[in-house]
Amino acid sequence: MSRTLDGSVELLDRALGYTRARLAGVRPDLLGRPTPCEAWTLADLLAHLEDGLEAFTEAAGGAVEVRGGSRAAGLVPAIQDKACALLGAWSRPVPGDVVIEAAATRLDLRTPLLVAAAALEVSVHGWDVGQSTGDRAPLPAGLAQDLLPVAHRLVGPSDRGARFAAARPARAMAPYDLRLLAFLGRS
Repeated sequence: MSRTLDGSVELLDRALGYTRARLAGVRPDLLGRPTPCEAWTLADLLAHLEDGLEAFTEAAGGAVEVRGGSRAAGLVPAIQDKACALLGAWSRPVPGDVVIEAAATRLDLRTPLLVAAAALEVSVHGWDVGQSTGDRAPLPAGLAQDLLPVAHRLVGPSDRGARFAAARPARAMAPYDLRLLAFLGRS
């Protein structure tokens, strides 16, 4: 996969648009609902989404230090503000590769791949939010088609069980959104 940064930023913009619409259905009385992520409530998912938006925004500065995220319920307006900041950060000149540091690990990621990873995370968690709130809007076909190779590049066997559930079967000719979600362990 070779994506230009502009192409990845455009992908991120589409992902944020889809997720922004799912966030509109979040109400305080729904925060305790389960999500497709086992043992996570909607409040947990929103906090994780907020942490991810912050980390991907920080990456626009050239480095990310992975810290433990909070499990406090993210408020939708704060998440929306951070989503705008994320897109703005990647829409101006940015460094080359991004260094991610976690505990004893140091990883250099090509910038377009990192931004595409942000698009994948934002889109799929937007879908998760929709499932929790009853907004069952599918991922747009074009967005899912563009995210599928990103998912195949980024999610490997060592990610299963920890960050993603086992892949689920999907027909080869199933719509792109169903193939993407199945690959990421969702049904």
